[in-house]
Amino acid sequence: TTGASSISDSSITLESMEDNPDGGCHIYRNGYYRNGIAVVEGILEVNIIQMTSIQMTESQAENALVDFVVTCQGSLPTDVCTVVSDPTCQVSKSVVCDPIVVTDECLLTVRRAFEEPGTYCINITLGDDTSQALASALISVNGGEPT
Repeated sequence: TTGASSISDSSITLESMEDNPDGGCHIYRNGYYRNGIAVVEGILEVNIIQMTSIQMTESQAENALVDFVVTCQGSLPTDVCTVVSDPTCQVSKSVVCDPIVVTDECLLTVRRAFEEPGTYCINITLGDDTSQALASALISVNGGEPT
């Protein structure tokens, strides 16, 4: 793109020339363009502050359930995604995303099921329309007890 520009009265006068790769011809654009920029805070930080196993009866013990208590700073999230991976965090085993409603303080509990004992890498992502933030942890699930 080549061209000249000048600023007057908070508007930008822009003249540009672009090559058209299909036909080798040129497109000329002249005019005034105006745009606004909105700065949003976004979700700045996510922390997993507690992991607690849920005690199940023997008849319910097919999956180990673990509650993750998560906090964040910045804007309030509208969705949460949990990625459960192998201990190296390289091979994803499951991904679960849910919409959430956080009204006042960013403190929420995320419950996830684990089909079998083992060590897992957990990535919890909180997001809204403009940002995402991630927290990771390693968890060992042994007979329904995280360590």
